Amino acid sequence: MGNLYRFVEPVVLLLLKEKGKSYGYDLSGGLQSYALTDAEIERAALYRVLNRLEVNGNVTSNWDMEKRGPARRVYKLTPKGEAHLDEWATVLDHVSKSMARFVRVVRKMQHAQTKRRTKQRSGISN
Repeated sequence: MGNLYRFVEPVVLLLLKEKGKSYGYDLSGGLQSYALTDAEIERAALYRVLNRLEVNGNVTSNWDMEKRGPARRVYKLTPKGEAHLDEWATVLDHVSKSMARFVRVVRKMQHAQTKRRTKQRSGISN
């Protein structure tokens, strides 16, 4: 199930698009709002995703040293990151349709199986 962390990336991109810029800690609070999985998203996974997004040019970060306390990284979406978010939206739209199709087939099979069982039971009791 390790591939579920791959789906943290579009959520991070979306949160940065919404917020404009944000600290990693603040982003972690919003992850579950848009999570594409029921699994708990570890903060370490968030920072790995942010690092990968920055290496790939999808986000930039700077140290915020103006506030009291320790310096914190502020992340911001780049134009390349916005395009990457659009790509994710297209991919997830296709995945969503495929998943819905899959669920319809499974439900149809379950319904047919239930009907067969009901017929068998009623035939036995007659």
